[in-house]
Amino acid sequence: MSFFGPKYTTPVLKKNQADDAYKFQPLPAPSGPYPFHLNLETIQSVPDQNKLAFHMLGDTGSIRNPDYQKLVVSEMIRQYEKTEGTGFEPQFLYHLGDIVYNYGEASQYKRQFFEPYQKYPGPIFAIPGNHDSDINPDSRVSYKSLDAFRAVFCDTTSKTVSFSGNAERKSMTQPNVYWTLVTPVANIIGLYCNVTKFGVITPEQRQWLMEELRNADKERPGKAVLLCMHHAPYSADVNHGSSLPMIRFLEGVFEQISIRPDMVFSGHVHNYQRFAKRYRSESPDGTHARKILPFVVAGGGGYDELHPVASTYDSSFTANNALFNHVELQNYCDTKHGFLKVLIEKTGNGVTIKVEFYTLPHEKRIDPGMKAVLADEFTLEVQ
Repeated sequence: MSFFGPKYTTPVLKKNQADDAYKFQPLPAPSGPYPFHLNLETIQSVPDQNKLAFHMLGDTGSIRNPDYQKLVVSEMIRQYEKTEGTGFEPQFLYHLGDIVYNYGEASQYKRQFFEPYQKYPGPIFAIPGNHDSDINPDSRVSYKSLDAFRAVFCDTTSKTVSFSGNAERKSMTQPNVYWTLVTPVANIIGLYCNVTKFGVITPEQRQWLMEELRNADKERPGKAVLLCMHHAPYSADVNHGSSLPMIRFLEGVFEQISIRPDMVFSGHVHNYQRFAKRYRSESPDGTHARKILPFVVAGGGGYDELHPVASTYDSSFTANNALFNHVELQNYCDTKHGFLKVLIEKTGNGVTIKVEFYTLPHEKRIDPGMKAVLADEFTLEVQ
């Protein structure tokens, strides 16, 4: 039974979760060569090699009510137009998955993706969410997991998508469903977490991630290292809670290679949450310090149902797990939809990463003057 009361300030686990491992789907073949890199400058020109701005969000599709998604897109377009020519206009949108609900069907892409984003001025990159990867058991059309996603985002050449309704937006040429976007100021590594509620990452993808982190680390501090995944490792929400498989996966990789990204972004949970995890590390003077790694959940991109943060009075949840040690929920928004703007700029020998979270008034229609507002921001120096 759920009770109102103080909200958790730590990650939580949702008790008595069913095992849905049977939903796992085999990974499709890549569409490009290993190590699955796509250079941003092959897609569009980069006006300034020293700075980059882009939008990020997840969980946008909706089979019932597309109004919130359309409002989010319109505000991102407005933000682009307002900042055009400043050097900090968003260059692209990075989607954290769950583009099409509920089963990733090609027939849903026109209404849930191509039409809402028809006026967005930049390229759109993506990693798949669990709904993009699932298969409708009642579909009259036979298809495999991620067939439609790959046609839209992992094409070998950019062309009109047959099920887009002849949309102007062409297919993207990402080399795989897990891949790295290479930019002058950041390497953005995208993972694929499969269909299950708490995610599964295969051994071959784990090996690829370790190599990507090692190689990206060699370019620091001149380039940031951002890690993106659909399933949120840490969450305090009432629908999913935290993913122990994703936490164990990441911490296993980080410990094995002694390398961590600068930030971790995810969706899956339909709200905004910003966690900070403190790691103990050896400092040059021999003392011990803790390095902070932000984990940002940005899954309130348009799906009409938002996920509240759990109350401490709710007996369905627990924060009692050693994997949550030194992890703090620093800010959240669970009542409004919104999106991120990420700004990365070279400063001296390193880079500065600034993340801004914008929310919209929670009405289906916004009157003139009711624009997105900055609800949270934080900055990280990579040196």
